[in-house]
Amino acid sequence: MSTQLTLIETSNFEANSVIHENQLIDQALAILDRRLFTCGPVLTSPDTVAAYLKLQLVQQEHEVFGVIFLDAQHRVLAFEVLFHGSIDGASVYPRQVVKRSLAHNAAAAIFVHNHPSGCTEPSQADHVLTARLKEALALIEVRVLDHFIVGEGRPLSLAEHGWL
Repeated sequence: MSTQLTLIETSNFEANSVIHENQLIDQALAILDRRLFTCGPVLTSPDTVAAYLKLQLVQQEHEVFGVIFLDAQHRVLAFEVLFHGSIDGASVYPRQVVKRSLAHNAAAAIFVHNHPSGCTEPSQADHVLTARLKEALALIEVRVLDHFIVGEGRPLSLAEHGWL
């Protein structure tokens, strides 16, 4: 009789162990899903992006250039300030923008830089830089959705003005 009890106890223990392991696997999968697929806010309109960027760059005293990296549904994967400059300019290197886009596995990108002077009017250099970056990212199939300039008032969207 004790052999039968031992077999039943062992069988129950193994069944409970399997149930516990399955629960652990389910928890691990939930954690993995959260880490891999829970992205930032969805940026679907220029107004949403402008508000997001204004908050990100409002305190910058010097010119900075950043990129919002987005997935295919335009959810934020990351926002990074990639380059820091002086009060009236920042050097931007397309190679670094491409590298960071690949690192984030981005499907789309939105560029942003600030003008510490407060004036959001784009310079000729801003237009040239946007075109160069757009060409570079097109080679790796990353769509450039916009380029915002943050200054006084609402950030300026190059796409809204038809300059992209």
